[in-house]
Amino acid sequence: MVRLTMDLIAKNAGHKNRSEEDFGQYVQKLTHLNLSDKNIDSIGDLSFCKNLRVLYLYDNQINQIQNLDFASNITHLYLQNNRISSIENLSPLKKLEKLYLGGNYITVVEGLDKVGELRELHIESQHLPPGEKLLFDPVSLNSLAKSLSVLNISNNNIDELEELAVLENLSYLKAVDNRLKHMKDLEGVLKKWTKLRRIDLTGNPICQKPKYKDRIIKMFYFAESLDGKEKKKMERLFLMNWKASRAARKKSNERMTDEQAANVEF
Repeated sequence: MVRLTMDLIAKNAGHKNRSEEDFGQYVQKLTHLNLSDKNIDSIGDLSFCKNLRVLYLYDNQINQIQNLDFASNITHLYLQNNRISSIENLSPLKKLEKLYLGGNYITVVEGLDKVGELRELHIESQHLPPGEKLLFDPVSLNSLAKSLSVLNISNNNIDELEELAVLENLSYLKAVDNRLKHMKDLEGVLKKWTKLRRIDLTGNPICQKPKYKDRIIKMFYFAESLDGKEKKKMERLFLMNWKASRAARKKSNERMTDEQAANVEF
């Protein structure tokens, strides 16, 4: 197996035969590092890469997130398709905005309570034990409540979304191929996600419910995309006008009822 070290970086960057001084200057200026699909099983000391912004380590054999203390400037971290079972040791990544962990062995979304700037979390298709679903730590969810905008939880045996309602700034949810089936639960969460503009629930039992799309569209009238299909601008305007008209009629009826009641009393 292969350990991610400065020597590996030098080898892949073509600096093997250059001077140590040249290489030192090179890694200090390095902002993007792609070491995907290199059979890496562990992360070693990368402390010289202090200006690293984007780190690609997907399609390896990494089993633990570690030795990222140097990475205070990283904004994008790609760790898909490894052997990671726990989200840990990310607290030094104060500027982390996008975290990709799809295709690992994670059973609980946790360890994110110190990552205050995270905007995107991609944790789809975990290798879960038979019959189990992906779980969410309330502490991490509350910490992400104001920052997280994009969440991909597809193919994780998830059967309800209620605990995710705290993510008040969510604008895009991808929850394809899960076990969502209760319409009332979904409607309850959608009422709280006032900034949601895109949602994809393709492949869930709920999609087979009678008038599923009609019910979602009426509530989710401000959506830009539903189940992977873009809503036409005119359709959105129509639905917005329909809802506004309905509210106006309701208000008018209430006013007329109040006036009639006042006349009776007179």
